Amino acid sequence: MDARNYTPLDETSIRYDGWRIVVVCFLLATFGWGLGFYGQSVYVAELQRLHGWPASLISSGTTFFYLFGAALVAFVSEAIKAFGPRNCLVAGTLAMAAAAISIGQVREPWQLYLANAVLAFGWAGTSLGIITNTLGLWFDKKRGMAISLALNGASFGGIAGVPLLIMAIGYFGFSGAMTASAVVMVAVMVPVILLSVGRPPVLASAGAVDAADAPSQTQIRGRAFRDIGFLSVSAAFALVLFAQVGFIVHLISFLDSVIGRQQAAIAVALLTAMAVVGRVLFSFVIDRMNQRLASALSFLSQAIALLIVINVHHDYALIAACALFGFSVGNLITLPALIVQREFDPRSFGVLVSLITAINQITYAFGPGVVGLLRDLSGSYTLPFYGCIAVELTAALLVMIRGRARHTKTSSP
Repeated sequence: MDARNYTPLDETSIRYDGWRIVVVCFLLATFGWGLGFYGQSVYVAELQRLHGWPASLISSGTTFFYLFGAALVAFVSEAIKAFGPRNCLVAGTLAMAAAAISIGQVREPWQLYLANAVLAFGWAGTSLGIITNTLGLWFDKKRGMAISLALNGASFGGIAGVPLLIMAIGYFGFSGAMTASAVVMVAVMVPVILLSVGRPPVLASAGAVDAADAPSQTQIRGRAFRDIGFLSVSAAFALVLFAQVGFIVHLISFLDSVIGRQQAAIAVALLTAMAVVGRVLFSFVIDRMNQRLASALSFLSQAIALLIVINVHHDYALIAACALFGFSVGNLITLPALIVQREFDPRSFGVLVSLITAINQITYAFGPGVVGLLRDLSGSYTLPFYGCIAVELTAALLVMIRGRARHTKTSSP
């Protein structure tokens, strides 16, 4: 949507309605990432413990979840336009809750795939694509800040979600804990969404934008795939998220055998806490920085952390390495949207963010499965984690490729 057609609004005012939407998206991200992203590492460990299934089998279910979810995420902007943000957020909440209950009831491998299919709908309705598109309807000048603040909920989902889920499993068992999580999510999110999310102010001008010379969503996607700047961003983040997701999903399984389950939970919590710290610190300077260079440095820091994890098996060193890795985790889900906002036509924002999110998800969907397969073949996590380092270094080079010309906010990709 074109910022020139927005109804004038004071986005800096504390009373502006958009900040309520930031709170809603923060809570949504907390549950979405807690159950849909960070929760995967718990599911892998618990299903291995309960059923003795190999890591490659369970993580292939995670790969299926991400691939199917990517097909859905690509069309989030169309879903919001057709049904409105409130209906989409409620649907995402209910789907995620249903998926949580289903995962807790898994007894056979085919049930795992069915549960992950439901989880894909929940992830599409609670994760990055829907959050950035929803906030884009309320914010223009403060969009970067709004997205950054809301996505701190993703990190909080790991900080609070993983330890609470592990604690609940200890008290109620895996099935009971997943059902309890679903009930809490619905009880919190549905009333908050219904009470807080109304008609976005931007929608009042949507008709004017569509009637003007704004490119269609098909045109935007076609131009994006011919644009070196877009391809370099999407490829770089897809690769680095492949490594990041593969590492995080298997993190508890790796640390469990080295430092124990409770220490592993602390390491994951610290990783996600550092994601908040990193995102907050970056938010003060990211608008004045070279965002591509900041991305490359983030990739390099994760590669260094992985090198420590592989070679140093001391409790404090491993926890510190997880903290270093986590410092960039939050920014890697924020930076693509900020680069898109800076370098591309603002009317293309929603479509391009959904597209880059889908491309990333299709790629990183294979991360858990590849890491699990290499672990089973080699007998340890050393080989797959070194592979993740190679992927991180490749991404650091790719993200610095801008193409022949810099995009401006008035040009089309």
